This record gives sequence, C-alpha cells and structure tokens, in this order.
Amino acid sequence: MCEVNPAIKVLTRNQIEKIHSYSLEILSKTGIRIDSLRARKLFAEALGVSDTDRAVRIPAELVERALKTAPSTVDIYDRRGNMRFQLGNAQKAQTRFGIGVANLYYQDPATDAMTAFTRKHMELATRLGSLLSGFDVISTIGIVQDISPEFADFYGTLEMIANTTKPLVILISDKQCFDISLDLLEHLHGDLSAKPFIIPYFNPITPLVLNEDTADKIFSTIERGLPFIYNNYGMSGATSPITAAGNLALLNAELLAGLVFSQLVKEGTPIILGSLPAGFDMQGMAGLYTPQTLLLNAACAEVMAYYELPHSGTSGSGPGWGPDLSGAGTLWMNHLTSCLGKVGLAPFVGGNFDSLAFSPALVVYSDEVIRQARFFNQGFQISDASVALSEIDSIGPGGNFLISDLTVALCREINFSSSIWPNLALDEWQTKGRPQADKVLRARTRDLLDDLPVPEDHADLIARGEGFIREKIT
Repeated sequence: MCEVNPAIKVLTRNQIEKIHSYSLEILSKTGIRIDSLRARKLFAEALGVSDTDRAVRIPAELVERALKTAPSTVDIYDRRGNMRFQLGNAQKAQTRFGIGVANLYYQDPATDAMTAFTRKHMELATRLGSLLSGFDVISTIGIVQDISPEFADFYGTLEMIANTTKPLVILISDKQCFDISLDLLEHLHGDLSAKPFIIPYFNPITPLVLNEDTADKIFSTIERGLPFIYNNYGMSGATSPITAAGNLALLNAELLAGLVFSQLVKEGTPIILGSLPAGFDMQGMAGLYTPQTLLLNAACAEVMAYYELPHSGTSGSGPGWGPDLSGAGTLWMNHLTSCLGKVGLAPFVGGNFDSLAFSPALVVYSDEVIRQARFFNQGFQISDASVALSEIDSIGPGGNFLISDLTVALCREINFSSSIWPNLALDEWQTKGRPQADKVLRARTRDLLDDLPVPEDHADLIARGEGFIREKIT
C-alpha cells in the first residue's frame, strides 16, 4: 500500500540551523529588554549577573537547556475532561483552528452593519464556534463593550465557559483581571491543571522586549500549572526587519527568549510557540497578511518542529470587509498551507478590518474552507484494492461505475457537496432567480445563529459565575 500525503516544505534542515544560529547571535549579542524585575532576577540568578540592567543577553547554553526541558507535546482537553487533541505530535499532526480574537465590533451577518461587541454577542459567537466542526478551540472573541471595562473580562470569560465545552484560549490584557478571571474559572470548574482546557495567550513586544504585564501573567499561569501560547507579532519594515530572513531570525530569537524564561520559572513548563508575521502598509500605516508573511508562518512552524516544540501561528483573518472576496483568498492560502505544513494551532479566525470586527458569516465560510483543506490534506491510497483492476476490467470500455462495488461502498465517504452552497446547474440557478453566493452564505449563517445548541449546564454556570463576580465587585 502506498499513502499519498500532500505537503509543503519551506526550509531545508541546513536553512533551519542557519536561522537558529542567527537567532542565538541576536540573543547573545543584542539581547532582550526585560521590564519585569521579578523576571530579571530569574535571569540574573541563572547568568550570575546583576538584575539592575534591563538588557539581558542570553547565551546559547541557556537556550539549549530550555530546549531540552520543555515538553515536546501538550495535551488539550475539553471542559468535560475528554482528550481533544495533542499539539506537537509529529506522527498525528493536524492543524487545529479556533475563532477570535479580541474584536471591538460585531458585524451583522445579514447587513454587515457594525455594532459594539456585547455580552450577547460573546454568547452567540461562542455557541457558533462550538457548533461548527472545523473549529477546535474558542479564543476570546471580542471585548465586551456593554459592561464596565473593569468587569468586562470577567463576563466575557463567563460567557465563553458557559456556552461551550470546547477548549478555550484566553486573552486578557490587564494582570489583575487576568488573575481574577482564572479564579472565576477555577471557581466554576475546580482544578484547571490536571486536564487543561484553558490556554492563556501572551505576546511580547517586538522587537525584543519582554514587557512587565506579559511576564507577570506568565508567572501566574505557570504557578497554576497551565500550558500557554507565546506568540509574537512583527510587521516587516516597521517592528521587524523588512527581509523575510531577518524577520524570521528576529521573531525566532524572541520565541527562544520566551522559552528560556518559561523554563527558568519552572523546568518542564508546557509552552506553545509561534509567530504572527505581518507586512506593513506604508500608506495605510497598518499591518496586513501577505503571501510572504504566510510563507513565514509556515517556516516558523517548521522551525518549531525542528525544536520538537508545539506551535501556534496565524489564522489568515483580518484583511476582509465582511464575508467577501477581499478576505477569501488570504483565508484559503492560510488554511490550506497550514494543513499542508506543520502549523499546530491557528486560533484566531473570524475577524475583519485588521480583526476589529467579528463576522459570524466569515466564521461559517471559514468552517467550509477548513473542511475542504482537511479533505485535500487527507491524500489517498494507491494499492491493488483501491485501483481495483478487476472492477475496471469487468465494467470495460463504455461502461459506468455508478453501481460498482467500490462506488456503493465509498460514495458516502467521498462527499463533494458544500455545507453552504447547493450544487446548482445553470438552468436551476436561473429558475431560482440567480441567487448570489454571499446571500446564500448570509442566510445559512442566520439560520445557524437562530438555532444554536446550549450546554445543559449553561444556566448553572451563569448563575454561579455572576454570583462570584458580584462578590468580587463588593
């Protein structure tokens, strides 16, 4: 039997080792700035230097030690304690997708009208991501605007845990709100570390800064025994070098610094590393994903695979104006190259306008793209049984395979239909009034939003969570 496994490969082993060498030189010569005194003390103790200098230079030996102690895989569970997937397993690699992230607006699936993201939107969006099979995690989808800012993170987190059992990627900027949100999750669920379904997400500041809030939240996460994502975001020509190679070397150096920090806090800490490389539009003064930055995403995933570390990367969201052509190409390029490459997690699908606006219709469209990309990635078998020469011979020239043994056995497995659009012939399309594809997508999205399943313990979690938050307020 011969398995056909489609794949893309960006870097050779020698090229990966060269990038690694450049990154080590950046860390040992240029170093990183560490704003947290507590974090500097850890590095100072490990390096035998003073903790007064914010510039910390990390030698290659410390990087190599961290690479040896960090786990190569991370098991991710759902809220029920069921194993959902493992990141970093090269033998069972499959890109995992999530919806999010931290949008300020909600884009109506029918009209594209923008409204401030509310607690109700968090409920609906979480349930939508929970329903669609293409998505494996729910990331913090939006920033709740109809709750006082000092409590918005708590209610947003509550809506996420109460409206899905899928794993959650948590993004909370304020350190105090972050800690209280984890307290809330522990209050509702109990121990979070034994079968982790909560994955905090952190960004350093590019170039080469480990800021105080990020460091402090990482301390809290490790103390609670949770895995976490450490992703950096570089805009080529602005916050990172304009060349692809320079970009990759710098961003990789930042990731290695985060890895070293995590292992200094506690050896064996599970960490998921990756970059969100973007271009920089000099005219619009904004970041954007391009074919080259998505190539860098695939390259970063290969470097993490070389290190035998779990990976999290880009999700292709942000460039669209809605569920439209302007974003579709980037989504397809991201999702397909992720599935064909070594990308572990792509947690932030569903944002438009540089991820300022959450679009449910874009999420539904992406679910279909993910399904097709995964189907493409399955490949096929070449064997005597799959070729079936005897069947070809028995049907012969001019026959058909409509009721052949293999067709009858496999026709339900090989599904050519779309989950959104019917396969209309020209005459049927015209008879139906020439329906537009985007309107069919919007109608499908509205139908899903009108009939979203609710976890059976939803009411209990909301009641207990609101009680906890009120207690914290007083």
